Amino acid sequence: MSHDVEGVDAERVTAWFAEHVPEAVAPLTFDLIAGGHSNLTYRVAGAGAGAWVLRRPPLGQVLATAHDMGREHAILSALGPTDVPVPTTRGLCTDEAVNGAPFYVMDFVDGRVVRNGALARALTDDQRATAGRSVVDVLARIHAVDVDAVGLGDLGRRQDYVARQLKRWNGQLEKSKTRDLAVMEQVHDELAATIPAQRRTGIVHGDYRLDNCLLDDSGAVAAVLDWEICTLGDPMADLGLLLVYWTEPGDEHEVPPDAPTAVGGFPSRDELLTRYAEASGADVSGIDYFVAFGYWKLACIVEGVYARYVGGSMGTKGSERDFEPFARMVDALADAAAAALGRTG
Repeated sequence: MSHDVEGVDAERVTAWFAEHVPEAVAPLTFDLIAGGHSNLTYRVAGAGAGAWVLRRPPLGQVLATAHDMGREHAILSALGPTDVPVPTTRGLCTDEAVNGAPFYVMDFVDGRVVRNGALARALTDDQRATAGRSVVDVLARIHAVDVDAVGLGDLGRRQDYVARQLKRWNGQLEKSKTRDLAVMEQVHDELAATIPAQRRTGIVHGDYRLDNCLLDDSGAVAAVLDWEICTLGDPMADLGLLLVYWTEPGDEHEVPPDAPTAVGGFPSRDELLTRYAEASGADVSGIDYFVAFGYWKLACIVEGVYARYVGGSMGTKGSERDFEPFARMVDALADAAAAALGRTG
């Protein structure tokens, strides 16, 4: 029996595996893959072949509706039979007596996550080109899923997605604001006043980008990860955010810093947009609005991080000057959002 790791009761979870994943031969080992304030992810391996992934909420108190393991498990299970590449789910445990919190288990998918420039430079030009094409093609497949046919029709409200998102994130911004953010406020007001009609309703991943995908050896997407904020809404929001994260060589600002796509060899944003339109049949002529929305939303998130650092709630208290890079990033994102809005005409 392996020793417990924080967040996993090895003895009880091993007993659960024996009942639900019998091919996982004890003793099992549990290694943390990803932690922090999001859901915790562990790689599980046994004495035999095969490996699995266990996902559970972060340690400590969380809101009842946050980090919902059942919801995440249901999304992955519903997408399993479709042409969207996701890990195969193996079971959901809602009995908190087993591990102190609900968890679910899925198959481990072998692949690479390309989250920075160094990892991108390790790819060949062919792999980078394949990755760009595959990321777009998979996004089109996600948006083509018939949510009612796969049992996800009640995943969220279908209409007014952007309006609801603007209200939510502006509320968060107002709560965390520590300084004058005139450009952010102006962008919000213009976004709210010019929301385009929602032409389609579908699955919105909510954080779709290259480093939330596992790539196989060819560079193609082997699995899409991190579905915890997935809902129903306007698919254009996913496409706009993907373009925000798809930094090109020579861009003044890299989003995120050390962006993998900034190293070159990947398709351009225009090529992604054209390929998505061809794959989905969607009218993408109004994409600049959703690019602006993506920049603004990301700026709200970073401003929240900045405010927490300045306030000391991240464990490191300091002056505004100490955390100025976050403030500069927010300002740059706000300016990029304003520029994208300016292109909407």
